[in-house]
Amino acid sequence: MTIRLYDTSARQIRDFTPLTAGCVSIYLCGATVQAAPHIGHIRSGLNFDMMRRWFEYRGYEVTFIRNVTDIDDKIIAKSAEQRRPWWSIGYENERAFNDGYAALGCLPPTYEPRATGHVTEMVEMMRGLIERGHAYESEGNVYFDVKSHPGYLSLSRQELDNIRQPESTGETGKRDPRDFAMWKSVKPGEPSWETPWGRGRPGWHLECSAMAHKYLGEAFDIHGGGLDLIFPHHENEIAQAKAFGDEFANYWVHNAWVTMSGEKMSKSLGNSVLVSEMVKQWRPIVLRYYLGTPHYRSMIEYSEEALREAESAFARIEGFYQRVIEKAGKPVEPATEVPPAFAEAMDDDLGVPQALAIVHTTVRQGNSALAADDKDAAIARLSEVRAMLGVLGLDPLDPHWAGEADRGEDLHGAVDTLVRLVLEQRESARARKDWATADAIRDQLQQSGLVIEDSPAGPRWTLGPR
Repeated sequence: MTIRLYDTSARQIRDFTPLTAGCVSIYLCGATVQAAPHIGHIRSGLNFDMMRRWFEYRGYEVTFIRNVTDIDDKIIAKSAEQRRPWWSIGYENERAFNDGYAALGCLPPTYEPRATGHVTEMVEMMRGLIERGHAYESEGNVYFDVKSHPGYLSLSRQELDNIRQPESTGETGKRDPRDFAMWKSVKPGEPSWETPWGRGRPGWHLECSAMAHKYLGEAFDIHGGGLDLIFPHHENEIAQAKAFGDEFANYWVHNAWVTMSGEKMSKSLGNSVLVSEMVKQWRPIVLRYYLGTPHYRSMIEYSEEALREAESAFARIEGFYQRVIEKAGKPVEPATEVPPAFAEAMDDDLGVPQALAIVHTTVRQGNSALAADDKDAAIARLSEVRAMLGVLGLDPLDPHWAGEADRGEDLHGAVDTLVRLVLEQRESARARKDWATADAIRDQLQQSGLVIEDSPAGPRWTLGPR
């Protein structure tokens, strides 16, 4: 068994070899909490949640760090715009992110450090870089000298002459316009911390280098994040960490975006879909299925039609669950191991689409077994499906999703009584061979959003896709 991952730095799929046998260390660039999350933000956390789950299934002990950037230019701008403390905005949106991760079934990280809690570590790193000649202080700012580090731009493979660093107001005194800010001097009305070079606040890139060093040490296995972070963020992280003396990340794994009309989902473009609103319209397990089942390196073009298709596909799986459990007359436990074909797909760069094809094939085999009245085979197929979906965080019977089944339980009972009265009328029509009336009743129920299925035990209804 060898897990293989696409390493952005190598531009190829590589066999995964952990630095410490039996252990995996992962650092994921998490939320910048200037606003509530849209589904594009949560996709990254969800993709790496599936990676973590697969490593754990394969027997690894995983240390998973997902940071929170709770101070940056955007948060400060929001603070001024809304006339609220920066920390109030940050905390409110950090809670919204965590609610979104939890709603979609993401396991909590091992540690979730905030940038503002690690200024001491940042000062230590800056001091070391200045002493080594890789950074310098100017007018209260501290900059990284990009020409001092020969490996700069090795991740993005750009030419130094062609790059331009994003800048904010007050970044003065640079020796070279391509140098980037590690520390920004204090400005009126902005939060600041004391350092040997005066009061100020951290630059975005320094935060992650310092926190990865603190929680994962000089070297760790995997650094993750969205494609948009390759430059400048991840490139600048690497420069700081390696110039400081760290080996830093052994593999670089990047997830693709959720797009709308071909553009990356972004609040600045006004095309974001907030998680807090989406979970009101769609079941969270369906959202996880929709966002998590495409390959992590594939773009997802958002549309309600695509979500409805995901909802229908997942409903077919849930229908299989229901039929087998009714047939078995008792709970069906997950298998202890996933099928070999599923494992092979997941080992190959987390091939979730290929793995999911195995799930649907197994569901079809199970339905065939039900049609043939082969109870044992149907139960065995459901046991396999539960094991596979459990690894993906998509098992409907997992306790995490129990609340979804419980929602509207009282209403379900009332609707069930009414629907069964109508179904009795349909059965009476069928008994007297009045097929037109029976079909008309079924069609009316389907127009109301119900799916009617005739089974040996009698007609059964379920809510259909919207």
